Amino acid sequence: MKFIGIIPARYASSRFPGKPLADICGMSMIERVYRQASKELDDVYVATDDMRIADAVRDFGGRVVMTSADHRSGTDRCYEAYCNVGSDADVVINIQGDEPFIDPAQIAELKKCFDFPDTKIATLVRKFDPELGWDALFDPNRPKVTFDSKMNALYFSRSIIPYVRNHQWEEWIHSAEFYTHVGMYAYTAATLSEITKLPQSSLELAESLEQLRWLQNGYKIRVGVTASPTIGIDTPEDLERAIEFCKSINC
Repeated sequence: MKFIGIIPARYASSRFPGKPLADICGMSMIERVYRQASKELDDVYVATDDMRIADAVRDFGGRVVMTSADHRSGTDRCYEAYCNVGSDADVVINIQGDEPFIDPAQIAELKKCFDFPDTKIATLVRKFDPELGWDALFDPNRPKVTFDSKMNALYFSRSIIPYVRNHQWEEWIHSAEFYTHVGMYAYTAATLSEITKLPQSSLELAESLEQLRWLQNGYKIRVGVTASPTIGIDTPEDLERAIEFCKSINC
């Protein structure tokens, strides 16, 4: 199968305007994401609605495609980008633009999900480390995932799932296995076209998780398991931690 990687990147952000262009030890965040993704994919584009980001990508030799400023989600932006570049790829990989140290092995794990011919959508999960503590498990910004024996997602939630009956909540973290969602997706091109036409669903609106729209409409989401850590950057404080990490590994 042929794969294309698309990195949605917006300049506007309520918590961190201009985030894609933030400098991390002499290299912009979007360039770091692009270079990491290019280690696993031959075909990578940044999809943006802002000329400042487009110019920065072209300056470092990357490929960029302009998209509308009106998209509801990165998924919608990915589909427009796929169409605008005239790609014939079978699978579109939606790569988070705010994870500058993304491991190419994670992209490889997503690609492996399509070794199964019935896979239409795939994403990644990570086993939760109890050493991170209760607060990390409870964190609603760290969605939890359950999946079946065939590695298809059953549900995603900002709440803790599964509920551990007959145990005090303080004991849950050591009484069951929990998995958290890693927000990278891959879709067959045909499926991507379909899901961008779906209206928001009741579960999606309740949890503010786009993938629940797909599940509620009957789509299966295959999950791959990764152990690689990621550093997502949502705030300037996150950026400072990323810079310190970068210095620690001499990147």
